[in-house]
Amino acid sequence: DSWDLATSVGATATMVAAARAAASRRADPVINDPFAEPLVRAVGLDLFTRVATGEADFADIDGGVGFPRMTDTFAARAVFYDQFFADAGEAGVRQVVIVASGLDARPYRLSWPAGTTVYEVDQPEVIEFKTATLSKLGAIPTAEHRAVGIDLREDWPTALQAAGFDSGQPTAWLAEGVLIGFLPPEAEVRLLDNITALSAGGSRFAADYGTVAGQSEAAQEQNRTMTEIWRKHGLDLDISELAYPGEHTDVAAHLQAHGWDTIRSVLSELFAAAGLAPLEEDDEQKVPADSIGFVRATRRPPATMRAVQRPEEEPPDNQGL
Repeated sequence: DSWDLATSVGATATMVAAARAAASRRADPVINDPFAEPLVRAVGLDLFTRVATGEADFADIDGGVGFPRMTDTFAARAVFYDQFFADAGEAGVRQVVIVASGLDARPYRLSWPAGTTVYEVDQPEVIEFKTATLSKLGAIPTAEHRAVGIDLREDWPTALQAAGFDSGQPTAWLAEGVLIGFLPPEAEVRLLDNITALSAGGSRFAADYGTVAGQSEAAQEQNRTMTEIWRKHGLDLDISELAYPGEHTDVAAHLQAHGWDTIRSVLSELFAAAGLAPLEEDDEQKVPADSIGFVRATRRPPATMRAVQRPEEEPPDNQGL
């Protein structure tokens, strides 16, 4: 239940930042995150530092048994969410909340419309570390930036409002890498319901999620294999212990039932949208690449709340971490 950016769930945030750094180093990058590498360096995990600096590659490290094309996967995810924020800005949304922001540097690297306020919510130690590291780099936020240091298991809505958040204004919410098993099901529902309660009509929400965490034999085998491989590279991280096993919240369906219009996408669609080579299933890949769903949602105005509809696509049965 406790962690930092070098251990447990926090290390996965560093892993994702390392992937963004690696993707940014490519000759024709689909993303440009100049802050990812220095943030990973500051955390100090050797394996991820070598990936971020180009000395190692995830594909060579995990032998194809972990995430499919890991660097491309997180690059495609970053592009998807960057576009989500761009679309929200074009629609006139000027209030943004990034939940469990980790090493996300979007308040510094995206071009936000004038008048935008970006709130980041994460554990105080994470917020302090990232803010201090970026300050040393001379990084300046590209929007009004307000960091809210609080554990999501505490009363974060009150802390967010105390920082100036206005629930009467449309908001663009992002929960990247949060709803894929890292929270128990009841905490997932509580998070979504808190966001809904704080969202005016026209608000937007985006997240990745899965309905079953680490339960299938394929997922368990994948997690065991990745844990063994990473330990050989000096990273003592038991992936199987990170997620709460069993059934989890169907995020798209839950939102649809609580006043949101939802669109569900899968990873292969994100690859296509980012202009990356098609994601093909590999015999070595134990868990389907499209086992995690991506949802974008728009809050319906109260006067137009209508009968519950299912999201466009049913989520798959199994997923890995």
